Amino acid sequence: MQDRPPGVFVVATCNDVGSLSPGFMRRGRFDEIFFVDLPDVGEREAIVRVQLGRRKREPDAFDVTAIAAATDGFAGAEIEGAIVAALYRAFADRSELSTDTILWEAGATTPLSRTRAEEIAALRSWAAGRATPASA
Repeated sequence: MQDRPPGVFVVATCNDVGSLSPGFMRRGRFDEIFFVDLPDVGEREAIVRVQLGRRKREPDAFDVTAIAAATDGFAGAEIEGAIVAALYRAFADRSELSTDTILWEAGATTPLSRTRAEEIAALRSWAAGRATPASA
């Protein structure tokens, strides 16, 4: 990886940094190590807007702020999953997708931040002082 040609940028992700060989983590293999935490409320609002737009829904027709608040601790994929599940529910009910349907699905979802809380806390602890935060 250190012998890559100019203009090549290598990106890798890992959820279990403890399983990586120390030689793999040494300086020179990667120019920088970033820690990507769960999205904050502003990032969740942006994710909700993107996911609604991908499904041909106008984000301004929904209470994006309420959805972002209800999805505290959710990863982006979990927010997407709640929106997709709400679409299925609305279709089954022969109704339009609504903020309430998305909020219901979000409330019925247990995010990994709760089921794997100890592992996420350990990862955050490892990243403190070792990795550059990916978001402000």
